[in-house]
Amino acid sequence: MKKHVLLFTLLTGGVSGMMAQDGLQTVFESINTEVLSNSKAYETLKESTISIGHRLTGSVNGKKAEQQVFDLLKSYGYQDVRFQPFEVESWSRGHVHLDLLSTSGEKIEELKAVTLAHSPVRVNESAEIVDMGSGLEEDYLANPGKAKGKIVLASLWLSAGSKPGTQNLHRSEKTALAIKYGAKGIMLFNGVKNGVLLTGTASVTGKLNPIPAVCITNEDGLRLREMLKEKQYHAKLSMDNHSGPIKARNVIATLPGTKYPNEKIIVCGHLDSWDLATGATDNGLGSFAIVDMARTFKKLNLKTERTIEFVLFMGEEQGLLGSRAYVADAIKKKSLDQVKYVFNFDMSANAIGFTAGGRKEAEAFFKSTGEAIKAIDTVFQNKTSAGGAGLHSDHQPFMLQGIPTATSVTNIPSEVFRCYHADCDDINLINRSWMVDQVRFSTMFLYAIGNAAELPAKRMDDATTKQFLIDNKLKEALQIAGDWRWKGE
Repeated sequence: MKKHVLLFTLLTGGVSGMMAQDGLQTVFESINTEVLSNSKAYETLKESTISIGHRLTGSVNGKKAEQQVFDLLKSYGYQDVRFQPFEVESWSRGHVHLDLLSTSGEKIEELKAVTLAHSPVRVNESAEIVDMGSGLEEDYLANPGKAKGKIVLASLWLSAGSKPGTQNLHRSEKTALAIKYGAKGIMLFNGVKNGVLLTGTASVTGKLNPIPAVCITNEDGLRLREMLKEKQYHAKLSMDNHSGPIKARNVIATLPGTKYPNEKIIVCGHLDSWDLATGATDNGLGSFAIVDMARTFKKLNLKTERTIEFVLFMGEEQGLLGSRAYVADAIKKKSLDQVKYVFNFDMSANAIGFTAGGRKEAEAFFKSTGEAIKAIDTVFQNKTSAGGAGLHSDHQPFMLQGIPTATSVTNIPSEVFRCYHADCDDINLINRSWMVDQVRFSTMFLYAIGNAAELPAKRMDDATTKQFLIDNKLKEALQIAGDWRWKGE
C-alpha cells in the first residue's frame, strides 16, 4: 500500500474516506515546504511590536492593530475580509498608590502594585487587611464575616496546604467572591517571583467593579502574610482610572467551503493585549500565527469542503468581549448552528500536539491526524488527546453553547510565562521557530479537519452541555461569573 493511502486510512477509517482525502500527504508536504521557506508570522508580529506597541482594546493602538491585520489579510488575497464592530466599556489605568499602615495609621512602607481592570474610576480607601488564603469560597465560608469592610489579601495561585483536587479560580472570580462577602478591596499577590507584577481584568462581567483590585509582588504578598500572623495592619489604597463606552472590531477573513459552505470551522485567537508591554506572547504568538495560517491557505490555494473562518478577536483581556459579541450576533441571526468547530490559539506556539477540549469522542481523529503530521516531521511529537475543558479564553462562549472546541499543545519554556500580563511581555521572548512550527502543523490539521469525511465531534444539546461542564468541574466558576446558563440550579 502506498504511504499516502495508508495516511488516508488513518484519518478517515475507510475506502470512501481515502477517496475524499486523496492527496493529503502531498498537501501536508507542500504546507511544510511553504511555511518553512516563507512564513511571515514572526516578522509581522515583530513589526507590530515596533510600529504599534501594545494592542489595548479601545485604544489608538488597538485600532491600529485591527487595521494592520485587516490590511495583511487583504494583501494575502482574501476578498471576504470584514470588521465586526461591537461596543464595550473601555477601561484604562491611571495612577495607583498602596501604603501599608500600622493600626494607628502610621505609614510603614509603600508597596509596589499595579491596578487590575475593571477597578473603579476613583478610589481612596483605607481598611484593615485580612488574609483570605487562596481567595476561594471555602476560605470565606470558614469565617463568613471576616472580609466584611476589610481589604482582602489572597494569592493568585493555590496556597500551600490546599486540599488535593482543589480547583483554583481566576482573578476575576476571586474578586467577585471578595465583593460577595463585603470586602472593601482586594490585593492579589503574584505567583511569579522576582518582583514581577501581573495585570489583567478582575471583573467577571467586563464592567466596572464596585471595589478596587490590585496585584502586588510575590515577595510582598508572602511577607505580608507572615506579618499578619503576628499583628493587624491596614492598607491605604488610592487610584484613578478611566472608563467609558468605546467601539472595537473583530477582524474576520473567510475561505468558503467547496462542498459545505454553511459548515464553519472557526480558527481564532485574540489580537488585543494589555498595555504594560507589547503583548508578544499574549497573544501575539497565537494571533499572528493565525494570520500566517490564512496566508498559507491562500498562497497554496488550499481548498476545504467546509468553510474556514479566521477570526481575530478584540476585548478578550477585558472579559472575552469580542467572542461574546460574535456568539450573541450569531444567536440573533440564527446562524450559530453553522459553527461546527472552534480552534482557539491563545499563547499557542511550537505545537507538538492538539487537544480536543474534553471531547473524548474526537480523540481518535486527533491522534490519527497527529500521526499523519508526525510522518512529515517528528518535531511534532503528537502529544495529542481529548484533553480537558477550561475557561477564560475565546473558546468559552462557543463551548457554553455546546460547540466542540480545540487547541494545540504548546511547547515553549516555562520562564516565558513569567511575563504573562507583565511589563516583560516583549518580542525578545519569542523564538521564530516556535511560530513557524505552530503555523505549519496547525495548517495541516485545519486542512485535514476541513476535508474530513465526518467531523470528530458535534454540537451538544443543552442537557448534554450542562453535564459536560459539571463533569469538567466548571460549574462553580461559571456560577460566580454569572455565566451558568441553567439558572436556579
